[in-house]
Amino acid sequence: MASYILKRLAQTLIVLWGVSFVTFILMNVVPGDPVLLMMEKRATPEAIERIRHEMGLDKPLRVQYFNFVKGALRFDLGRSYFTREAVMTALTRRFGVTLKLASSAYAIALALGISAGVVSALQRGRAFDSLVRGGAVLGISAPVFWVAIILQLIFGLRLGWLPISGVRSPHSFVLPATALGIRYMASIARVTRTSMLEVIHQDYIRTARSKGLGEYAVVLRHALKNALIPIVTLAGTELGNLLAGSMLTEWVFAVPGIGKIMVDSILMRDLPMLQGTVLYVAAIFVLSNLAVDISYAFIDPRIRYAKED
Repeated sequence: MASYILKRLAQTLIVLWGVSFVTFILMNVVPGDPVLLMMEKRATPEAIERIRHEMGLDKPLRVQYFNFVKGALRFDLGRSYFTREAVMTALTRRFGVTLKLASSAYAIALALGISAGVVSALQRGRAFDSLVRGGAVLGISAPVFWVAIILQLIFGLRLGWLPISGVRSPHSFVLPATALGIRYMASIARVTRTSMLEVIHQDYIRTARSKGLGEYAVVLRHALKNALIPIVTLAGTELGNLLAGSMLTEWVFAVPGIGKIMVDSILMRDLPMLQGTVLYVAAIFVLSNLAVDISYAFIDPRIRYAKED
C-alpha cells in the first residue's frame, strides 16, 4: 500500500507539472496584454515598457515559465499582476470560504442523495421511486448557474427569506450550497439506487432476513455496506468537483472564494493568480481520487490484496 501511494503521488506531481505548462502556454497565446489592461489608455509607451520590465513580462517565455516552476517548488506562486498580493496568500485566505461552501453542499448531497437512493431502491416501481428517478434526471440536467438564478429569484428576491450575494452571515451559504449540491445529490441518489438494486436481492440478503434480522439492520449492515464501492467512488470524485468546480456558483452569488478569483483572473489575464488557482484545482482532483483509491482497501479487503499482489 505504501509503494502504491508513493507511485500515485509521483504521478500527481507529473499531472500538476503538465497542468501548469498547458495553462502557461494557453494564457500566452490568447490575445491581450495584462499591462494594457492595468494602465490607462493615455499611458506612455515608456511607462508601459517599464511596467512590463518590473513584472518580468519582457523576458522570454521559457525564462518566465522556469521562474514560475522554480518558485512553485518553494510554494511561491508569485504575485497578482493587479492586486500585487501573493498568490499563495490569496489562495489560503479564499480557501476557507470555498471549503465552507463545498462542505455544506457536500453534506446536503450525501445526506439526501444516499437516503433518497436507498429508499427508492426499497420501493422500486412505486411513486417515490418514480419521483426520485425523475428528480435525478432533472437535477443532473439543470445547469448550476440556472439553478442558482432560480433560487435567487424565488427565495431571495420574491420571498426575501435569504440573501442572494456575499457571505455576511451563515444564512448566506444556504442558497449557494443548495444550488451547488443539487446536481451532486441527484448523481449520488441515482448511483445509490442502482447499486442497492444490485445487492438487495442477493442470497446473503435473503439469508439475513431469514435469520430474523430487522429490516433496518439488513439494509444498513448488509445491503448498503456491500453497495458502497460505486457510491464511495462517486462521492470522492464529487468532493473534488465541489471544492474545485464551484466557480459559477461563487460568481453568481458573489462568494469570495477560489472559484471567483479564478474567473476574475481569466477575465483580467492575471497569469500568476490563474496558474495558482488552476494548480489548486488540479491538486484537489488528483488528491481526492487518491483518497478514494485508498478508501477502497478499507471497504473491501480484496482490493487491498489485489494491489499488494
